[in-house]
Amino acid sequence: MLQMTNYKGLEAYVVVSLIDAKGKYEKTLYVMGTDKQWYNGFKDWYKNQSKKNEKLSAVTGASVAAGDRSITTFTIDESKMSKGYKLRFETAVEDQKYFAADVEIPLTTEAITQKTDGKGYIRYVKLNKVQ
Repeated sequence: MLQMTNYKGLEAYVVVSLIDAKGKYEKTLYVMGTDKQWYNGFKDWYKNQSKKNEKLSAVTGASVAAGDRSITTFTIDESKMSKGYKLRFETAVEDQKYFAADVEIPLTTEAITQKTDGKGYIRYVKLNKVQ
């Protein structure tokens, strides 16, 4: 679950990525925001996305307004756990600041069970493991 802060402005776009142990983008797990014309606002992610050309249609959903919550499901390969990988949540709002690492969650058994506070538009992220 993702909870947004009560920021002023339009709906936020959020990109959730799997980051490897060296800090490199490995995979896009989810994009909140379907209008592709705004994807270039995610400077770090977009640069990588342009090279990889991932198919995003199956991993996109609605953008998130200030104060709103979003509940999304995505799959994390168990082989990535406790190997230095992390989830990165990037956020952008039109005509406002871009947060390249609004939330980062290490892929460890302990970290994925805790609520992680955001640094920008995200108030917090709480993951739940589905069996």
